[in-house]
Amino acid sequence: MTDHLTLPIVFKCLADETRIRLILLITREEELCVCELTCALDESQPKISRHLAQLRTCGLLEDRRQGQWVYYRLHPKLPDWVTKVLQTVLDTNKHWLSPDLKRLESMGDRPERAAICC
Repeated sequence: MTDHLTLPIVFKCLADETRIRLILLITREEELCVCELTCALDESQPKISRHLAQLRTCGLLEDRRQGQWVYYRLHPKLPDWVTKVLQTVLDTNKHWLSPDLKRLESMGDRPERAAICC
């Protein structure tokens, strides 16, 4: 699925501010629930879900369902170059994500991976 990830496809998929914020948060945290991402970006659940679906369709994310909740992580078979690009962008732009990270960290009752989510 991820063997089709060419430079133009990856950058086209990430060319939206919401999608790049989502994938950088997921890169940093390794796995996040939709409710955590909704809180972090201060956006509606339908908007977040739509962008996550686009990232999943591109092959950049993989989801995991746990009961009624959906968790997202980077696709485990991403080419190394994609993972390196995402990590470099994250490492050099943490200030840009600062408001999102503050909202995520202040979220009460963040779900545990084995517990029931939000």
